[in-house]
Amino acid sequence: MGTTPDSSNKRMPEGGRRAGSEGAGRTVLIVDDDPTHVQHVREGLAPQGYRFREARDGAQALSAIREHRPDLILMDVEMPGLGGVEVCRIVKANAGEGGFGFIPVILMTARQAAGKVEGLELGADDYLVKPFDMLELSARVKSMLRLKALQDALIEKNRELDRANKELARKREELLTLSRTDPLTSLSNRRYFEERLAEEFARARRYRSPLSLVMLDIDHFKRINDTYGHPFGDEVLRAVALVSRTRLREVDLLARYGGEELIALLPETSPADALRACERVREAIESLRLDYRASDGTSQKVSCTASLGLASLPSVPLQTAEDLLRAADECLYKAKEAGRNRVRQYEE
Repeated sequence: MGTTPDSSNKRMPEGGRRAGSEGAGRTVLIVDDDPTHVQHVREGLAPQGYRFREARDGAQALSAIREHRPDLILMDVEMPGLGGVEVCRIVKANAGEGGFGFIPVILMTARQAAGKVEGLELGADDYLVKPFDMLELSARVKSMLRLKALQDALIEKNRELDRANKELARKREELLTLSRTDPLTSLSNRRYFEERLAEEFARARRYRSPLSLVMLDIDHFKRINDTYGHPFGDEVLRAVALVSRTRLREVDLLARYGGEELIALLPETSPADALRACERVREAIESLRLDYRASDGTSQKVSCTASLGLASLPSVPLQTAEDLLRAADECLYKAKEAGRNRVRQYEE
């Protein structure tokens, strides 16, 4: 139970009152079951421009903390029900950003040193024994509010640093994506494909898992460019890239290998499954109809086809990633020699 302030306590002199001090506007929660002592503390600290909240016991204190998030708690140790030490323990146990955050606690008690040690061990930031000098209380409060301000500034700086780090990570990811992406088709570029090919080839050899590689070339692409112009040729290339991507799985890697040539890597895909995937891609490209609008305002539908070469692991003759690439490339040319718009598969 809090005690009534001793009449011998010194009041802050007029010269020591500074309205608009550095802690002005800060919220101080006074927790004490003695209304006289609460009033005494309020009057002593009022010249500093603080805002006050009051609670008569520990349960009220926790409600006030949740609702108002005070900057400082002045709390009596001995109160009916939930005491100051227990409230202090709860506040400090929930000091993370997801809880109350950092709130300095000054415990007040009529007891002497034994209680002080217990309070400080439980996380109280300061300890005052009643009756106390109001000048001393004011100084302790100012000190704790400075600590609170520094802690708040540190938390905000850490948040800013965290936001900056996340933004930096996002920018790095964007740059990484750009470095791996072909700007015309938005597919992966040749450099990234070759990196992944080396990784997937090594993995397939190590675990004896199937791996298929497809090379695709748009038939008569030079004729399309010469007839309709390079901008329309770019449009055809983008359309072929898009429709090919939709016929492959998410785990498959499709890239622009150069010019009108695309290349695909199909992990964990047997020769038979890869052949079916190639046919799906070929048929989708054959079904494309693109609108070409001439300078005189006339328009027409333009179609295109593609030839595909396919090679798969495991295969005894294909001992390196270069062997796999070369085999798919040879099959691509066989598809073209056979009349184009078809798939040719590597056979040992």
